[in-house]
Amino acid sequence: MIRERQLSVLSGGLMLLVLLAADVGLITGIIHWVHQPLPAILCALGSIVVSICLAGLFIVNPNEPKVLQLFGRYVGTVRDPGLRWSNPFYTKRKISVRIRNFESNKLKVNDRDGSPIEIAAVVVWRVVDTAEAAFEVDNYENFVHVQSEAALRNLATHHCYDAHDPAELSLRGNTQEVADQLKREIQDRLAKAGVEVLEARIAHLAYAPEIASAMLRRQQAGAIIAARQRIVEGAVGMVDMALELLKSKNVVELDEERKAAMVSNLLVVLCGEHDVRPVVNTGSIYQ
Repeated sequence: MIRERQLSVLSGGLMLLVLLAADVGLITGIIHWVHQPLPAILCALGSIVVSICLAGLFIVNPNEPKVLQLFGRYVGTVRDPGLRWSNPFYTKRKISVRIRNFESNKLKVNDRDGSPIEIAAVVVWRVVDTAEAAFEVDNYENFVHVQSEAALRNLATHHCYDAHDPAELSLRGNTQEVADQLKREIQDRLAKAGVEVLEARIAHLAYAPEIASAMLRRQQAGAIIAARQRIVEGAVGMVDMALELLKSKNVVELDEERKAAMVSNLLVVLCGEHDVRPVVNTGSIYQ
């Protein structure tokens, strides 16, 4: 595996001045020795060499290092920005190490329960090893996209969309935990390409259109059941509190039958969906 090694090269500004001065001197020599073939030829050859050396000048932009090769062999990476000079026979390839992000396509997969869902993610990444990005994979940008979608698809198949058990991990209910798992899985796949994953989050999550309406009714039913459960728990607590207060303050003595009737009436009042119209009993409660 090829790992990045930083290469220090000469300042391009200094080399430009030296080469221009040498070129001017050689051209002056050609003019001076125009009637003497040997010195003139040597000056001309020197001028050609200087022109070739000028091809070694290159610019390194911030966060855009250059990967240098000599006849197919990796030489090193120049990260220092500015005008630089190196061997003119080096080939130079720019690799951006800026932070980048992309949003994956909406993938249609089956979750752990077999329900078809649509899912997409946003991945924030950057290159940290230019040599691996340049030589270990064919196209590191396409590699990031393909492997990220593969990791997202694999993650979706190992979790259910919505968990029935609160302790169970689900795609909709545990967004942070799922995002952390997605980031780790993508990083494991991209480590060989010299890429660091900074963040990965689910950007779109929904049931597939063919089952969306059925799942919506299921969610609504679950919400209604949960609400009813809370209402009943609260009503039972209020009835118990009412009976305890009546008993502790000696307001009225009720036998078991009358307690049952009172409990029934209070539960109807507290749990009913509509307002209850009271009926006033003007006679004895035992009639």
